[in-house]
Amino acid sequence: MIRDSLVIIPTYNENENIKAIIREVLSQGKEFEILIVDDNSPDGTSKIVRQLAEKDERIHLIEREGKAGLGSAYIEGFKWALKGNYEFIYEMDADFSHNPSNLPIIRKCLNEEGFDLVIGSRYKDGINVINWPISRLILSYTANLFAKHITGVPLSDLTSGFKGFRRRALECIDFNKIDADGYGFQIEIHFYSYWNNLRIKEIPIIFVDRRSGHSKMSKSIVWEAFWLVWKLGFRRLFKVI
Repeated sequence: MIRDSLVIIPTYNENENIKAIIREVLSQGKEFEILIVDDNSPDGTSKIVRQLAEKDERIHLIEREGKAGLGSAYIEGFKWALKGNYEFIYEMDADFSHNPSNLPIIRKCLNEEGFDLVIGSRYKDGINVINWPISRLILSYTANLFAKHITGVPLSDLTSGFKGFRRRALECIDFNKIDADGYGFQIEIHFYSYWNNLRIKEIPIIFVDRRSGHSKMSKSIVWEAFWLVWKLGFRRLFKVI
């Protein structure tokens, strides 16, 4: 049986946000279900999700043994979604930096307009980021320009974590080639999607820094993404894609 839409949200210590984000996602329409991939959060995030899932069959949970990273969490979620025969699969954060009200817009682009990948872009029409310190905004914006130039992928927001796929798009990506576990994971996904000739659309979104909780950004994540971009650039140059 083909199922409609699954929103995948990786979590680590998101007990302040998790109830509200699940409620808002599910309120976007009966076609939306949600999968939380939790990395054994010590703050009890998974316990909250389990309690909610007992009352609503649209809520699903994968509990992992430890903090394994963003990229592997999404890949595990993608595999779960493909096995479950979902037609549309989405990525988003738990902290309300991505507005759930954009999910029906993304779904419309996938379902009615026939795109394979629809990306919520912070930089599509100018810079639409609220409450970030200027240093982080400059880092993000220049990193995207750098990644775009080196990888040859003509997208305005290569590090966006808010997007939707048709299942056939995920089926044509070799997850074994994905190396990054931090935000570089998003660059890899966009790189392989573009060079596999998927139909991609960017839509402008307003990105608002998290309401509560703590950012997972670190220097190691930044450096991982920096070296990853060069690796992908060489893959592009030598056509090893």
